[in-house]
Amino acid sequence: MGPVKATGTAPRTETVDTEAGTARITWRPAREPRLLLALGHGAGGGIEARDLRALAAALPAHGVSVALVEQPWRVAGKKLAPAPRTLDTGWRGLWPVLAAPGLPVVAGGRSAGARVACRTASGLGARAVLALSFPLHPPGRPEKSRKDELLASGVPTLVVQGGHDPFGRPAEFPPGEYRIAEVPHGDHGFAVPKRSGVTEDQAMEILTAAVTGWLAGIV
Repeated sequence: MGPVKATGTAPRTETVDTEAGTARITWRPAREPRLLLALGHGAGGGIEARDLRALAAALPAHGVSVALVEQPWRVAGKKLAPAPRTLDTGWRGLWPVLAAPGLPVVAGGRSAGARVACRTASGLGARAVLALSFPLHPPGRPEKSRKDELLASGVPTLVVQGGHDPFGRPAEFPPGEYRIAEVPHGDHGFAVPKRSGVTEDQAMEILTAAVTGWLAGIV
């Protein structure tokens, strides 16, 4: 997939009060949207993650508006993410704002944000789930599997996973009613080593192509 010329409208940012605190949404709207993809960040970073930025830049040209969601703990400047229950509370508190435009909403996120999306999708009425770098288990602890969260999403789900992700390589994922796409050589943040022969731009093209193709089938 080559470079995509942006055809969306200007981004805008708004804050939303939730029971977990004040969250923030950065909107990247498409000119003629048919879907909204809401993307939450992980526990170790924010919406500046390379995969979130790449999707926010590419998808509006394909009729998919993107909402980059910053959880209250991140907006407040805290360094450590709270417990999963609190993350879910913040996400649920944002949902009415995400649904307000009247578009089908695909819940998504990377790492901890992917877990939130999977845990809450059915209850919130998400059309589908995009799980980026789903942390199937802590590094080196495959017995501590979080597969039940993924398998219980209850909606069409795409996992995009780095081939060398220490939180779970693609081959480690269990059978289930979801799709999985691999970014070769990618780590948990989809960084690729120079020796792999894959550049960061190429890795992001693989990721955005997989997500764009999958979203084309979500109606």
